[in-house]
Amino acid sequence: MKVYLTKYYFLVFTCVISINAMTQKSHQKINVLVVDGFSNHDWEQTSKLTKDILEETGLFNVKISTSPSTPNDTGWRSWNPQFGEYDVIIQNSNNIQNKTLRWPERVEKSLEEYVRSGGGLYILHSANNAFSHWKEYDKMIGLGWRPKETGYAIELDKKNKIMRIPPAQGSGTNHGKRFDAVVNIVAKHPIHKGFPKQWITPSMELYTYARGPAENLTVLSSAYDTATNKIWPVEWVVTYGKGRVYNSSMGHLWKGEQYPVSYRCLGFQTILIRATEWLATGKVAYSLPVKELNKNRVIVRSETDYPTTFKK
Repeated sequence: MKVYLTKYYFLVFTCVISINAMTQKSHQKINVLVVDGFSNHDWEQTSKLTKDILEETGLFNVKISTSPSTPNDTGWRSWNPQFGEYDVIIQNSNNIQNKTLRWPERVEKSLEEYVRSGGGLYILHSANNAFSHWKEYDKMIGLGWRPKETGYAIELDKKNKIMRIPPAQGSGTNHGKRFDAVVNIVAKHPIHKGFPKQWITPSMELYTYARGPAENLTVLSSAYDTATNKIWPVEWVVTYGKGRVYNSSMGHLWKGEQYPVSYRCLGFQTILIRATEWLATGKVAYSLPVKELNKNRVIVRSETDYPTTFKK
């Protein structure tokens, strides 16, 4: 049963945003850089919504760095994002549709050093499809959209036991139709404080057989896939050097959509905010806007209830 955001939920959500913003006044804001420029998804709207959802809380200052979007563009020589000036990098680029689109090696090395030295990296949905040529990127993201010969896949059983599927067994990464997914919390983590053991998120694109080194990785949540009759990770975190990485298949926004239900989901918005906060500080202060999340209700903001600065 779908339950959309009523006036009551809107007022509660608004109050929580205000309380979090007032709490933040005495603290320094978290500086976030969203990196985009190319993807087979709507990366421009994704970046805009991500920025607005985060900044609405009063917890973050968010900037966007857009790379050139054509191979060998002369702009690559001058594109030089200063990762070290930010607490968290949100990666929103995906070159799966054009493998010749790659960041300059100096930018790759800069991100590696940034995370290795203690920076926070958020891999936003299709960003884990990206950069299959880049071995250190595979280590940072843990699992990504890769052929079945590449790395391990992770499956879970009904008791949340982790099963590692070796290379060449099973399938390459895939997904079925989007569906309203019941998310199962697997590991106790600050990002999910106050969440029920199970809650539902709408229009989910669940990745099956995500593959990679799967090293220094903790699965945070999972969902059941009817097409494969298996349980797959939804969120996971990776330790890379001194840094923290958050990776999730939530956050799908396809071309032609406008502020879709998947982005209006209060559970997803809360996780986006909290994961970014945790990547920066190692802890979470942002409150859960509603207590009614459960496996039977989809709770979302209305189509007209945009984040404060978001415009169609």
